[in-house]
Amino acid sequence: METIDNEMNIIPRIGDDAPDFTAITTHGKLNFSEFANGKWVVLFSHPADFTPVCTTELSGFAERKNEFEALNTKLMGLSIDSIHSHLAWVNNVKEKTNVYLDFPIIADIDMKVAKLYGMLQPNESETAAVRAVFFIDPFLKIRLIMYYPLNVGRNMDEILRALEALQTSDKHKVALPLNWKKGNKVIVPPPKTLAEMEDRIENTSYEKVDFYLAKKELELD
Repeated sequence: METIDNEMNIIPRIGDDAPDFTAITTHGKLNFSEFANGKWVVLFSHPADFTPVCTTELSGFAERKNEFEALNTKLMGLSIDSIHSHLAWVNNVKEKTNVYLDFPIIADIDMKVAKLYGMLQPNESETAAVRAVFFIDPFLKIRLIMYYPLNVGRNMDEILRALEALQTSDKHKVALPLNWKKGNKVIVPPPKTLAEMEDRIENTSYEKVDFYLAKKELELD
């Protein structure tokens, strides 16, 4: 079920199906579900081309694109600018900084995709998308959402950490504690029966605060 704000913009939530769409991008016309093609996607919006904070952010995504690819993840950006503006900005950034924004950037001039994903938040701006980040899994489910205001840049380390945490949790059926990073201990799911509780109490292989809070080493690939 989707919630709707006062401007009738749909706000997807964690666990929802990612709204599908077809849009003009710097890679041509793309359908989102076909673009995803069984991979994770980090879909993110920025307020405007040729602005300082946005330039640092999209450059950050581009500079670390290989790390996202290593996590089986594609990048897709968006702003409410024309395709001509996008192309000129990509070219300008490449000329000035030697950073190539070579992932697709949606030219959402009609705000269609921004409204689908709740990226337009009127109390912040009615004409510019906030700095939203959507983590979408290979089954096209929204798994995590981050929102930042127009004047605060995102943290690329945290975006990559969160992505790796989601994938680790899925693969190993564990939870991740505060500040978890690859190589740290993970949380073992709490017991659900008396028998499981007794087994947990007797188990000496875990680092235990109590039966409900236990950590273990994880063998990572």
